[in-house]
Amino acid sequence: MRIVTFHRGGAAPEVGIVDGNRVIGLASAGYASVLDLIERWDDAQPDVDSFLADADKEAVADLASVTLMAPIPRPPKLICVGLNYHDHAVESGLPIPTIPVIFNKFPNVVVGPGEPIVLPSVSEKPDYEVELAVVIGKGGRRIAAADSMKHVFGYTILNDVSARDYQMQTSQWLMGKTFDTFAPMGPWIVTADAIGDPHALDISMEIGGEVRQNSNTRELIFRIPELIAFLSGVVTLEPGDIISTGTPAGVGLGFKPPKWLEAGQECVARIQGIGELRNPCVAEKAGAAQA
Repeated sequence: MRIVTFHRGGAAPEVGIVDGNRVIGLASAGYASVLDLIERWDDAQPDVDSFLADADKEAVADLASVTLMAPIPRPPKLICVGLNYHDHAVESGLPIPTIPVIFNKFPNVVVGPGEPIVLPSVSEKPDYEVELAVVIGKGGRRIAAADSMKHVFGYTILNDVSARDYQMQTSQWLMGKTFDTFAPMGPWIVTADAIGDPHALDISMEIGGEVRQNSNTRELIFRIPELIAFLSGVVTLEPGDIISTGTPAGVGLGFKPPKWLEAGQECVARIQGIGELRNPCVAEKAGAAQA
């Protein structure tokens, strides 16, 4: 099942299910958002199945006629994992981690499909990273690795956009990872039952028509059960939390000379079984201040 947040011509955001070339809104079924649906999923799933089978005409729209947003526009937590593919750790010139490298992005930097990535005027080294993002369904603390997949609601695509010059200024990566618009996400959440093995998915990134990253999630150093167990040993995970699992080799930093993002390019992130996430790059307006 593909679950989206969308709006119709600028109207209020809705949660919906993508069914072929149409989207079925769930507002009239009593669901206010994707997060609301996730939190109620155990009871909601049979209700949703019944609603989809007999949806009224007002709930249905052509997929091409609506605007998709990030599936969870403001996730409770957006947790990222660094250096989690063997080949990416090597190209970064850093040791293979023995424990997960964790950082975060602020939730308000999330943008959806088609929204621009604003390249900061203060950074000369903007970069891209295609990542498989895990969406938590059932929260918990100290979740055992053996039980962890029961806590996964589904998966989406995240582009971990990075300003390498800011990232490398200190040992803390946060400020290089959380510029506005630096977390494109989407186009939807695919529920876990529709994916099968998340550790056997082709993953790639195309920049301006050139394939830069091309790998498979089997190359993850720390797999999803280990990550959930590790993170929940420190902090309670909640429904709707995002865990972005890291990126493979082929980032701009790894080329000689480096290939930084440029205004006018389009990032196309693809993951098998999920789809593709497209975002154009635009230059930040010089001196632009926002209230």
